[in-house]
Amino acid sequence: QVHLVESGGGLVQAGGSLRLSCAASGTFFGINTMRWYRQAPGKQRDLVASITNGGSTNYADSVKGRFTISGDNAKNTVYLQMNSLKPEDTGVYYCNADIAPTILTRRTYTYWGQGTQVTVSS
Repeated sequence: QVHLVESGGGLVQAGGSLRLSCAASGTFFGINTMRWYRQAPGKQRDLVASITNGGSTNYADSVKGRFTISGDNAKNTVYLQMNSLKPEDTGVYYCNADIAPTILTRRTYTYWGQGTQVTVSS
């Protein structure tokens, strides 16, 4: 029905940059909010950034000033530009979205992507 697919992860040195992408595919009416989470091995999954379909953004304190979340409503795609990367940014980054399946549906459902690995070396 609905799938979220992340891409853009990889290995980068501290101070470097990466851009992650998440595309929503399938049949649905609209996306209310898209988010990026990350999870380090053995750690819980934490919210990194979010963006609404109106363009309002929020960031975790640990990434403010370094990461930028943006979206393309027409393409149902969200991006995460990550600059000045630190080793503690290492983890699997997951895309998350609140989606209304149809125009008649009165609730949204939360979907998760499979994740993309980001590794920052010192």
